[in-house]
Amino acid sequence: MSIVQSMEWRYATKKFAPETLSDTEVNDLLESVRLAPSSYGLQPYKFIVVKDAALRESLRAAAFNQPQVVEASHLLVIASETDINENTVARFIDNAAKTRSVDRSALKPREDFINNYLAPFTKDMRNEWAQKQAYLALGVFVAAAAEAGIDMCPMEGLDRPRIDEILGLRAQNLTTVAFVTLGKRSSDDPAAAFAKVRKPAEQLFPAI
Repeated sequence: MSIVQSMEWRYATKKFAPETLSDTEVNDLLESVRLAPSSYGLQPYKFIVVKDAALRESLRAAAFNQPQVVEASHLLVIASETDINENTVARFIDNAAKTRSVDRSALKPREDFINNYLAPFTKDMRNEWAQKQAYLALGVFVAAAAEAGIDMCPMEGLDRPRIDEILGLRAQNLTTVAFVTLGKRSSDDPAAAFAKVRKPAEQLFPAI
């Protein structure tokens, strides 16, 4: 399928079949996240794969009892970083120097540039910026799943402070952004038959 056909096929799956995705299927999707764009390449987020069944039950309660949290093959918690600072940038530069086999000193101007960009940001501004980067990765994840023929449901109806508490995210300098459930749609999911409601192109893409 073309990317347009894939996006037409996908929808926010509400009822999943009792079918488990393979490690290969899930790892391919996670690799798409690893390769997704982010501002300056910093990737200030994590996609946490929740495997423990009891933990998923606890998280369901914090997601207003939405059944996908436990019925889907996989649950991922997207969390953004809350302590973005010069150390964050330094780790990125270290990785860039190693990956590109260059002397770290050659990347010092880039490091200074990124730090100067972030310097005026308050902590709240940095947190908001990190969440935006997480959503960029989520958009790539949605498209990759559609291309792979894997059903998913991005979820924002969440008690985020409660989820942070359950997963101990604050101690890791992380905070919940969204959930994603992955699997295969059930043949009797009524949401599969709903027509997509989208703005017409002329409204969404005005020319000036």
